[in-house]
Amino acid sequence: MNAAEQFQAAATEKAGDLRHRAVIQKAIGTYDAAVAKGKTRFSDWQNARSHAAQIKWETINHLDRYLEQFERKVIENGGQVCWAETAEDARRYILALAQRRGVKRVVKSKSMTTEEIHLNEAFEHAGIEPIETDLGEYICQLRREPPYHIVTPVMHLTKADIAQTFAMPATTSAEEMTMFARAKLRQAFLTADMGVTGANFAVADTGMIAITENEGNARLSFSLPKIHVAIVGIEKLIPRLGDLALLWPLLSTSGTGQPLTAYNSLIGGPRQSGEPDGTTEFHVILLDNGRTKLLADAEQRDALHCIRCGACLNACPVYKNIGGHTYATTYQGPIGSVITPHLRDAKEWSHLPFASSLCGACTDVCPVRIDLHHHLLHNRRNAVQRGFDHPLQRLAFRLWLWAMKSPTLYRLGGKLLRFTPMTPWTKTRDFPEPPAQSFKDWWEENERRP
Repeated sequence: MNAAEQFQAAATEKAGDLRHRAVIQKAIGTYDAAVAKGKTRFSDWQNARSHAAQIKWETINHLDRYLEQFERKVIENGGQVCWAETAEDARRYILALAQRRGVKRVVKSKSMTTEEIHLNEAFEHAGIEPIETDLGEYICQLRREPPYHIVTPVMHLTKADIAQTFAMPATTSAEEMTMFARAKLRQAFLTADMGVTGANFAVADTGMIAITENEGNARLSFSLPKIHVAIVGIEKLIPRLGDLALLWPLLSTSGTGQPLTAYNSLIGGPRQSGEPDGTTEFHVILLDNGRTKLLADAEQRDALHCIRCGACLNACPVYKNIGGHTYATTYQGPIGSVITPHLRDAKEWSHLPFASSLCGACTDVCPVRIDLHHHLLHNRRNAVQRGFDHPLQRLAFRLWLWAMKSPTLYRLGGKLLRFTPMTPWTKTRDFPEPPAQSFKDWWEENERRP
């Protein structure tokens, strides 16, 4: 099956799985309540969104300048910068570095960018052990599953499911399971040769990366091993350190409802002379992997404003019913359906923008005001213009257009449809019984009455 057929099959299965839908909607309902409370801490939430959108607009529309400034500052701070045009370029750089340094074990903090370039698989193929240290990502790794959600990787699992993953009794408490994972991961931190992280933001005027988290595992990942590698999508740049005063709380509130996540770290380079601890090497990989192609599209480049809060996933009625794994992409939900056809093969993933009701809820909750549901329409238009839609669908719309231009054909079509079986449609949907008489016929009859 191709990607579209796999999506259709998985969506049909998950939409009919009432247990799965109940678990997801309960989790998202909890987030929604927390986020609603979190927004009240802002004196003007809508103004905060507008200000954040302006910061990202400034960055993306002057990205060349800010990237060069960031690179210069990183080097001044003693770090090294790799420009990776593709995922393969990024993997090649990291593996070559690991092999030169004799790396055998790598600890990784939560990073969707490393998921995007399939870094774990590359490490394993090279005989290097990667260990995910975020609790949710660690569970995903044990289950050999990709993250289910941008922010909450195991949103689809119950406590009993996680206990089974850890080979523990279903009655095991969450605290006991957490301590079990903590003991395993602490040993990994102490024996790792390299730490790999992403970055929530990259600050151009200081050459620092900013990481926000709730477990402290990212802080251990970049501070205990001798080598720290940060893989950063080029869109993660922001101009100034002071911009974090807005973006950090905006991200945490939109993602989890918190005023601020538990750990917020700024990394500016390797250990400096006279400092007692820290890494000896700091490498930043600036990843393109299709982003400049999206940047070149003036109509849709604001999709690069995304700060990966996951709010659009939580608001999407489609995501709530079919879940994250159905998309089979690194980035799920509305934002994934917008950017994936740009970052990956446009034809293969042209079905994603059609997996939307276009209700606009995603746009309403986006903290940086990305016009997501209009971009989904743009992607649909692009797919049709490039001939990616099914030939039968194209024929059906041409016939519809032809009939709509003729009152006689329109009326005849209405009569025929009242007696035409709707089996392909009603196989998966409810459809009301057609009326015995059309409105036009009713009007003509009643218009003659006194």
